[in-house]
Amino acid sequence: MTKSDFIDAVAARSGLSKKDAGVALDAVLDSVKDALQKGDEVAFTGFGKFSVQARKARTGVNPRNPSQKVTIPASKVPKFSAGSQLKAAVKQ
Repeated sequence: MTKSDFIDAVAARSGLSKKDAGVALDAVLDSVKDALQKGDEVAFTGFGKFSVQARKARTGVNPRNPSQKVTIPASKVPKFSAGSQLKAAVKQ
């Protein structure tokens, strides 16, 4: 499902116009992004939780030259943990 398909689905379920649904979706995504940039967690009960996970620096392998070792720097990455209701809905 693409973003435009998702906007169409939200517009159909909510009765909003496609433009208003697109604006609302962009506002939600921007709010989640801003919260994660601050280091906060965003939890939707039953759906899931967005958080920031720290990855340690580690040694990897250059895929073009497997004998060459490379250092992968430490970083922060977004993480999503699915909630129980979402897991149950997908399982069915």
